[in-house]
Amino acid sequence: MNFFKSFLASLLGTFIAMGLVALFFFMGIAAIATSLNFEQSKGTWIKENSVLGLNLNTMVTDRSPNFNPLEGLSDFDSGMMGMDEIIGSIKKAKQDDKIKGIKLQSGFIASGWAQAREIRNALKEFKTSGKFIYAYGDYMSQKGYYVSSVADSIFMNPMGMMQLKGLSSEVLYYEDFQNQYGVKMEVIRHGKYKSAVEPYLQDHMSEENRTQIQSLLNAVWGTLRDEVAQSRGLEPATLDALADDLVVTDAEEALAQGIIDGLVYEDDFEDKIKAAMEVDPKEDLKVVDSDKINIQIQEYDNEISDRIAIVYAQGPILNTKGSADIIGKEAINKAFQEILESDKIKAVVLRVDSPGGDALTSEIILNASRTLKGKKPLVVSMGNVAASGGYYISSLADRIFADPMTITGSIGVLAAFPNIRGMTNRIGINAEQVTTHKNAMGYSPFEPLSEGFEKSTISAIEKVYHTFKSRVSEGRSLSMEIVEEIAQGRVWSGKNAVEIGLVDTLGGLQEAITGAAELAKIDKYNLVDYPKYDDDFESMLLNAFSQAQTKLFQHPIEKYASDFIELSQLEGIQTRIPYSIKME
Repeated sequence: MNFFKSFLASLLGTFIAMGLVALFFFMGIAAIATSLNFEQSKGTWIKENSVLGLNLNTMVTDRSPNFNPLEGLSDFDSGMMGMDEIIGSIKKAKQDDKIKGIKLQSGFIASGWAQAREIRNALKEFKTSGKFIYAYGDYMSQKGYYVSSVADSIFMNPMGMMQLKGLSSEVLYYEDFQNQYGVKMEVIRHGKYKSAVEPYLQDHMSEENRTQIQSLLNAVWGTLRDEVAQSRGLEPATLDALADDLVVTDAEEALAQGIIDGLVYEDDFEDKIKAAMEVDPKEDLKVVDSDKINIQIQEYDNEISDRIAIVYAQGPILNTKGSADIIGKEAINKAFQEILESDKIKAVVLRVDSPGGDALTSEIILNASRTLKGKKPLVVSMGNVAASGGYYISSLADRIFADPMTITGSIGVLAAFPNIRGMTNRIGINAEQVTTHKNAMGYSPFEPLSEGFEKSTISAIEKVYHTFKSRVSEGRSLSMEIVEEIAQGRVWSGKNAVEIGLVDTLGGLQEAITGAAELAKIDKYNLVDYPKYDDDFESMLLNAFSQAQTKLFQHPIEKYASDFIELSQLEGIQTRIPYSIKME
């Protein structure tokens, strides 16, 4: 028996070793292939009469994903593009005389509204060069059309689908469900607009939540509508009427209403581009991919010593080290420290795209940013969302920029505790506790919140809420009374946030960089990105195999379970925006 055990163990070990050798072999091949492609692309000059091929039918993040050698294999693709990469390629295409225009595809762009607007603005700036933009789509979402609307001409597949319908937001409420199944969320909050946990407390939308969501939708739609109308030579009222009556549902109707310019298949679309360039229609269209142009044209100038640091704070704020998708105190604080110690870095832009999260971590990060005060200008650029904890870490900046479509504010505090007592009673599970003192147990998911635990949590929430308001008061030079009026967990659009003093100026990342340079009194500078993340082997494997997986909840129970699990994993007091505010 021992012989067989040893034999099987040896056999298993051999297979594992062989598997690891094979894995590292393929990683080596991928790395070599990637390196060769890089070197080849560096040596490949952009040809005359080329166009930039910009395919935005992908997920967009603020910052380009970290390099992963496994992506050198054809089966592995991050499926993501960084907004920095996209805008960088547009700027470089504008500067290169050999590139005559842009071939744009953005029908399925998976970005936030603020990101979409920044990309659109970059395309708009590109057109000042006199070069053309032609856009195409088999299908166009409202967001995709919004980006495409800046183009000189928009074409669609004759059988293509499109809907111009306005914006909506849907919130699911679980009170009756929780009562029926004995699973509920115990919630303590401050702020009448703090609706992150409202679905667990009642079976309908509060007037306060309805008010803030309606205000958000109106603000974002107003910006979208007015900018599309200006680009297409239409009246805003015309777009409102089309949306109200759902007139535009397909490509043919879009053409009839002047929303697009032509119906062609993709091959014929390239012929349209050739005609615009006045080249032989029999020639192949010379298309330069965005990643290739970014490799070939480097913006970093070694002759310029001054730098502006862009610190990307992207994702929820959690009590962790931090990663490209999670804001952690260690990574951000290390970035601020390195920036502070660098004589070459003259100013900092903190790019925030976060719904908030852990209150203590938010305070720690804010305190780290305080070290820059009086030493180097700190400018905040708000992305899609910079709310609750996202606003917390922004509040002491010298200047705050936000896009009109940014979701911000949400100055409020909450704590949530899952309770499954009703369910466990039904299935015959009973939890018993033994303690030395009456409040020793603290919190248990099998028991209602004790009076002592609830009292202490309320006290902690009130303290955090007061601290939050005081940070906003200090940073924005507003009285505590005014802060209280605009706080209470209410969310605001970037446009409205300027009006009430939470934001200084409307503008995207590029405007924030310019603002930082002005405060630092420098004209020429290089840009450097922070934090620096060292992805370990495990992370690369996980990213390679799981990036294609997307959480698409098609059933309310699955959505509830997902949100319930997310809330149950949160530790401590939270400064976090509502999960449910999605504008489509």
